[in-house]
Amino acid sequence: MNQMTEIKPLTRKDFESDQDVRWCPGCGDYALLAQVQKLLPTLGIPRENFAFISGIGCSSRFPYYMETYGMHSIHGRAPAIASGLKLARPELSVWVVSGDGDSLAIGGNHFIHAMRRNIGLKMIMLNNRIYGLTKGQYSPTSEFGKKTKTTPLGSIDRPFSPVSVALGAGATFVARTVDSDHTHLLETLRRAAEHPGTAFVEVLQNCLVFNDGAYNTLADKETRDDARILLEHGKPLRFGKDGNKGIRMRGFDPEVVTIGEGGVTEADLAVHDESAPNGGLAFFLSQFAAPLPVPLGVFRSVEAPAYEALSTQLAADARAQKGPGTLEKLFNSGDTWTIA
Repeated sequence: MNQMTEIKPLTRKDFESDQDVRWCPGCGDYALLAQVQKLLPTLGIPRENFAFISGIGCSSRFPYYMETYGMHSIHGRAPAIASGLKLARPELSVWVVSGDGDSLAIGGNHFIHAMRRNIGLKMIMLNNRIYGLTKGQYSPTSEFGKKTKTTPLGSIDRPFSPVSVALGAGATFVARTVDSDHTHLLETLRRAAEHPGTAFVEVLQNCLVFNDGAYNTLADKETRDDARILLEHGKPLRFGKDGNKGIRMRGFDPEVVTIGEGGVTEADLAVHDESAPNGGLAFFLSQFAAPLPVPLGVFRSVEAPAYEALSTQLAADARAQKGPGTLEKLFNSGDTWTIA
């Protein structure tokens, strides 16, 4: 008589590799690593079905520290390699961990195509607004006027908003969180893990060596409630230490108002809708800049056919119409030429 093998529940410890974690002490990457290792055992997915793919940069050491399959690949190409893996093994939970330079500079083209295809990747971009691994050059998300080793007089590039780029490329799940709020970080990652298509999460991350304090107002408990707005589906856009501030629309222009002043009530505030099919409100929010609060949370979450499912169906249809085929038949079919 066969005996059922008891499946041992996974724990965070099961996802910790034996490698020494070699980020600078205090780096925001530690927070992401801890929350991912905390999240994965709760997803009900066998450990052997996880894979982590990275490009180049400080954050790209991530696969070494996960006791899963993974690859530390080449600069900017992690989405392409991860897409190939997901197409070949659609049952896997494939994660991409990258940085702002890796994703939006050399890897910009791969990034936008991963967004538009809606392939089932979980893409995390750690945005510290600097090239940390190469010791402090400005990146595609560095602020206008930012002085770095390569912009000693100040950057004249206008920075990307990663959330805007993802939304503009048609991503079906787009979110932003911050390394200093572990509860919000974990919940945002959980939402991304549960999304069936491409899920993009921007993590605002402090680089304490080359860009320390970039997100101080969002990390400091004394200032963060006035500096951020937590997006909640179906709820008014309220924020502030006392929760009495909000966003009211004047045509296409947002304005900060205070509830209770000048006859303003909660009914006057804009309401967040992450499931809006056109994504207009989400893009609008992604363009918020000081003095408006920084939106954190899920900007957009809509359903659409996943690329790997469409690809699998295409292959099945082709086999049904033409049989399994062989490479020899393929190479000698269609138009061929003889070179004399």
